[in-house]
Amino acid sequence: MTATSLYYSQCMLGESPLWHARRNCFYWVDINAGNLFSLDWKTKAVQKKHFNADLSLVVETIGDDLILALGTSIARFNLDTEALSYLVDLEPEKKDHRCNDGAVDSKGRLWVGTTHVDHDVERGVLYSIEKSNLPQQKIPRVTISNGIVWSLDKKRMYFIDSPTQRVDAYFFSEQTGEIIFAKTVIDIPIEMGTPDGMTIDNEGMLWIAHWGGFGVYRWNPFTGELLSKIEVPAPNVTSCRFAGEKLDQLVITTARKNMSESHLRDYPQSGNLFVVKTNFNGVEGFRFK
Repeated sequence: MTATSLYYSQCMLGESPLWHARRNCFYWVDINAGNLFSLDWKTKAVQKKHFNADLSLVVETIGDDLILALGTSIARFNLDTEALSYLVDLEPEKKDHRCNDGAVDSKGRLWVGTTHVDHDVERGVLYSIEKSNLPQQKIPRVTISNGIVWSLDKKRMYFIDSPTQRVDAYFFSEQTGEIIFAKTVIDIPIEMGTPDGMTIDNEGMLWIAHWGGFGVYRWNPFTGELLSKIEVPAPNVTSCRFAGEKLDQLVITTARKNMSESHLRDYPQSGNLFVVKTNFNGVEGFRFK
């Protein structure tokens, strides 16, 4: 099964796909360009909003707002008025850091990791943020925080620190947000690329974007087994999310960053937004409270 181009975005570092069912709209970002894209699912019309900072994350919240990660800060962005209000700066003293991937859990907490701009080893931290907007350190010494999802029974949190080449599972308390390392559930051979963003389907299987791996791979976190692969005509696949009325269409972000001119000639669709109709269904996402 091969994904096809949905929009010619040509992102340097496309990331953070978000299906917004209430607006029937799909969002994603181009991190270093500071661009937020929105695609109307019915008309396929695309709009772009620019911010003067690295924009690494977009998640849904209550009302007509989105939550954005800009640099090391978390901000609220109103979709109707375009008013931007900052909530918290996770690492105000670290000018060479920025946020990376993140997700919202079932109680409305925001989980987001930071990284050094050049991805120096173990310089980042995974934080959680609740209604008080006070960040709590959850996992220290992270290099590139990616791919945060929760098991269907909400008793496990799956997390990727990309350079480790693995998916780790943590015991998760839905009520308190506490996590305890359980075990590594998936080891990914380097020849398959490096694990980046991921999502989960309604069977509890993990769909992981592989940077350098030309695709999204479906893994079983209970056995560590590779189940299938969605081929993408771009090497650097960054993240994915189920979209559409039945949550059966997988939308995939990609990147052009660090590709040579000859490599880009070979893979000119790099940086585009892709989609593929699957035989599986995703699960509804949560909103930040």
